[in-house]
Amino acid sequence: QVQLVESGGGLVQAGGSLRLSCAASRTIFSINSMGWFRQAPGKERELVAAIASEGSTNYGDSVKGRFTISRDNAKNTVSLQMNSLKPEDTAVYYCNAFVVSGRGPATYWGQGTQVTVSS
Repeated sequence: QVQLVESGGGLVQAGGSLRLSCAASRTIFSINSMGWFRQAPGKERELVAAIASEGSTNYGDSVKGRFTISRDNAKNTVSLQMNSLKPEDTAVYYCNAFVVSGRGPATYWGQGTQVTVSS
């Protein structure tokens, strides 16, 4: 089991920045991949960014060049630095962990944090 707690959401003007953090309840060194997804009203949940245990990253097309994902294994946290925010970035952002163990694959989600970008 992995519990994930997000923080850092809020209201920001277009062009501004926010930093989201996700704290895991156990060492993330053994978590295969962690990432951020978002869901806007009336839309499907979409990948924002993900980072694998060895450090490779993957970004959604709409955030490339603006967002940066990073992980701190010592603090069991994953962060998302969001720059040049746009109104279309408004959504609930969810932290995600993907673990493959002897019991098979499992996906865990945080409770979500609201990000609102005003124009």
